[in-house]
Amino acid sequence: MERKVTIVNASGLHARPAGMFVKKASEFKSSVEIEFNGKKINAKSIMGVMSLGLAKGNEIKIIANGEDAQSALDALVALVESGFGE
Repeated sequence: MERKVTIVNASGLHARPAGMFVKKASEFKSSVEIEFNGKKINAKSIMGVMSLGLAKGNEIKIIANGEDAQSALDALVALVESGFGE
């Protein structure tokens, strides 16, 4: 399963929101990946998420596979769309 979402918070995925994303992704049993500019990383890895250098306006694809994939996608898309509370 996969969904596309656009980064909306002004500062992009710097350390705090990246940490929030990884923490949320890690709550699910499913594997979760982020795809951006042809690069695919493990969304449960803070170093992986930070390595993408995501900025406001970037569109990412969140890919989840496993028993709770739909729940993982819903939660992570909602987190990104909320701007991480910023």
